[in-house]
Amino acid sequence: MKYKSPFEQLESLEMTLRPMNANDWQDVAEIYKQGIETGNAPFQKEIPTWQKWNHDHLQCGRAVACTGGEIIGWAALSPVSGRCVYAGVAEVSVYVSAKFRGKHVGAALLHYLIIDSESHNIWTLQAGIFPENLASLKLHEQGGFRIVGYREKIGKMGGEWRNTVLLERRSNIAGIG
Repeated sequence: MKYKSPFEQLESLEMTLRPMNANDWQDVAEIYKQGIETGNAPFQKEIPTWQKWNHDHLQCGRAVACTGGEIIGWAALSPVSGRCVYAGVAEVSVYVSAKFRGKHVGAALLHYLIIDSESHNIWTLQAGIFPENLASLKLHEQGGFRIVGYREKIGKMGGEWRNTVLLERRSNIAGIG
């Protein structure tokens, strides 16, 4: 499916996107906590410190969405491997504040990650999403991701085995040739 920019759909919500910084961590962590509380994202149960989170994520591909001075969502990229052959492959994380879900905030953040990742020569974005998280699956598919696999019983959460759907988006710009 061809990816369309979500920005034309956002006229009713005055929102800005900007790079995330350390001063945003308290708000970012609260939105992350809301995601954990859904039970459908992520496997992690504890909010990491800024230092740990910062270490585990790429320096590029970090964004927050804001409206009225409030951070309403965030997105970031993390490396899939430390091996140099995978330097152009990153995993996507997108989280939206509970009160702003369904307002295309996630689509805008995902679009930001795609543009920023390509400007940093990242040729493949991937996401592992719980199959129960239908909104996230739809968001990624609308963002040009395709399902490439299903990981059965990949990890335990609350003592229960969970599955994930593996999606990826290959750039038409970065890594060509």
